[in-house]
Amino acid sequence: MAISMYQASIPVLVRMLGNLSAILKKAVAYAEAKKIEPRVLLDARLAPDMFPLTRQVQIASDTAKGCGARLAGIDVPKYEDNEASFDELQARIAKTIAFLNGLRPEQLDGSEDRDVTIPTRDQPLQLKGLPYLQHFVLPNLYFHVTTAYAILRHNGLDIGKIDYLGER
Repeated sequence: MAISMYQASIPVLVRMLGNLSAILKKAVAYAEAKKIEPRVLLDARLAPDMFPLTRQVQIASDTAKGCGARLAGIDVPKYEDNEASFDELQARIAKTIAFLNGLRPEQLDGSEDRDVTIPTRDQPLQLKGLPYLQHFVLPNLYFHVTTAYAILRHNGLDIGKIDYLGER
């Protein structure tokens, strides 16, 4: 049995965003318990030339909503990228998950060969649906969720692999 583009994308995106949300909830509790100003964690980064936690979450959200929209052949929802608190990041993740959950399998199934254009700083990237999902979306999503996880772990949050993978 072949896997559908919907099944290969939407449940994976939703799960990883849900796991990221759970990690951010733990970060809030950690900051409160240790009396750490939340801004310290929100602005934390792994290296000076890397984006901070807030931007990692925004990009994970952008990657997920962009995937769903592009594979469905609809406009990508635009978000302001102005989140400045854990609550606002949680709201963004919830909005992204709601968008993804609103997509129907028939909108994505058969999108393997759909032309997808991704705007970039230099020139637009052109891919077909399946390579877009496999070689662009999923690696990018995992990179930014992993980086958010690593930023928080580096700053002392007691999380482990199961937090990243999520409960089964």
